[in-house]
Amino acid sequence: MDREPRTVKANGITLAYRTWGPEDAPPVLLLHCRGADGADWARIAEALATGSRPRRVYAPDLRGHGRSDWPGTDPGSGPEVYRYEVMRDDIRAFLTALGLDRVDVIGHSLGGAVAYLLAQQSPELVRRLVLEDVPAPIPLDPPRPPAERPDGELPFDWAMVLATDMERNAPDPVWWDHMGRITMPTLLIGGGPTSLIPQDQIAVLAGLVPDARVVTIDAGHLVHESRPEDFLAAVEEFLAG
Repeated sequence: MDREPRTVKANGITLAYRTWGPEDAPPVLLLHCRGADGADWARIAEALATGSRPRRVYAPDLRGHGRSDWPGTDPGSGPEVYRYEVMRDDIRAFLTALGLDRVDVIGHSLGGAVAYLLAQQSPELVRRLVLEDVPAPIPLDPPRPPAERPDGELPFDWAMVLATDMERNAPDPVWWDHMGRITMPTLLIGGGPTSLIPQDQIAVLAGLVPDARVVTIDAGHLVHESRPEDFLAAVEEFLAG
């Protein structure tokens, strides 16, 4: 892994990212959950980079996270700077900046939503798609109440939390309508009954994607952290297909 994250200009901001593995190996992109950063994937990335079929792994910090720009701190900014579609556009620009024209994409929670929006809009960029414990784009009922900021410094922009809660409460109906555009093989990994994501939503999501399969790993929401060996086994078998 890079000792210090690299940076690249993409979609008008600076994105930090980490890399693992041989530069000429097939690329895989890892997108983290809300509140984390690219380092959250370190154990999985190292295994993918050094396995029997080595991969070149890229793990950016999404905007508002880690060492990437936090545009919500700019004077006069609004919640639109953290729309899911804007994060999707960041990632598409990230791939272009690095000269990556076709990658496998693995996304967890928020990162999974960004991943499926990328796959909807630019299916030619995504060879295979893995969504880890990602809910279907269904409005929350009842809505998630306003979050209270924890004390002290945070490794992410609090404005991002408020903005993404708004989108989670009322996702754009187009996200649902365009699930059929995800034409590449897709693996959905559910965290089972202890996850904070209702598992019936993962089944709903699988029903919307033409070439989807579902694996349940009873680990809660943080599947790749709680049961990394099982997560890797499912992912490596799927990516090898």
